[in-house]
Amino acid sequence: MQNFRQSLPPLDHLIAFEAAARHGSFTKAAHELNITQSAVSQQIRTLEDRMGVSLFERSHKVVRLSAEGRTFQNSVSVALGHLLSAANTVRGTTSAGGERLHVATDDSIAALWLAPRLHKFQALFPEITLRLTSSDRIEECFADPVELAIVHGDGGWPGYECEPFIEEEIFPVCAPVYLKTLGPIHTAADLAGADLVDLDYERWNWMNWAIWLTENGVALAGERRKFQCNSYPLVIEAARNGQGVALGWRRFVDNDLLAGRLMRPIDASLKTHFAYYLVRRYNQPESPQARAFRSWLISERDSQALHAP
Repeated sequence: MQNFRQSLPPLDHLIAFEAAARHGSFTKAAHELNITQSAVSQQIRTLEDRMGVSLFERSHKVVRLSAEGRTFQNSVSVALGHLLSAANTVRGTTSAGGERLHVATDDSIAALWLAPRLHKFQALFPEITLRLTSSDRIEECFADPVELAIVHGDGGWPGYECEPFIEEEIFPVCAPVYLKTLGPIHTAADLAGADLVDLDYERWNWMNWAIWLTENGVALAGERRKFQCNSYPLVIEAARNGQGVALGWRRFVDNDLLAGRLMRPIDASLKTHFAYYLVRRYNQPESPQARAFRSWLISERDSQALHAP
């Protein structure tokens, strides 16, 4: 492995060179760096001695970059910019002095509810740089440095404060064109003869057709499950495209219902004791940006409820 300490000049010398090259003046560089002009001159002279080239052409009260200096300036400026960007990322600030917020959700709420609304938050809080982790693995949603997670379950996660966010209500949905092809559906029992688009999911507390139909007194005809997928956003996309009847989660499919992309073939629905929760660690101080994001989420949820289909 290369030994950077032996191979590279000291960082202070590179910073002094970059400032002097950018300003075309040792004096202006000294003013920017809050050191003396002689200190800038000495650092650059040491840098030149170490590299064995003259980076500046010096004349009476004037300094100009040499050909080697111009080549070196391009690389040094880029390298220092990369270092600054990496440092800002690690300490959670942007180069403009804004604040960074890391939140996490599962794939369903990220794609179907949160992503279409994020532009509103960014318009209200342009100073906050938002990093979103989308994962169906609960351990990834709770991993450092996530400040706020939106996850599905019963709210029983030891060591975390859990605030109910979206209650779970589930009902059949399909594209209008599919219902025209299939014919009328009057009861839940009629769904046993439909092409069912099902969620094939490893988490036991997620709803699928077998559970929904059983809760509504209907035995599932397994051969009618025409399409199964382990991604709920893709299940909804298949329903939009007329591939069959899917289970729609309230809030997630509201916009599709209002726009006419999906419809409810029957009024039957099922409410469970599960929900989406806003989750953060116990005794962890809530940052101003996390508080702003949490308040905005609640406002968006409440606003959607006023216009729900």
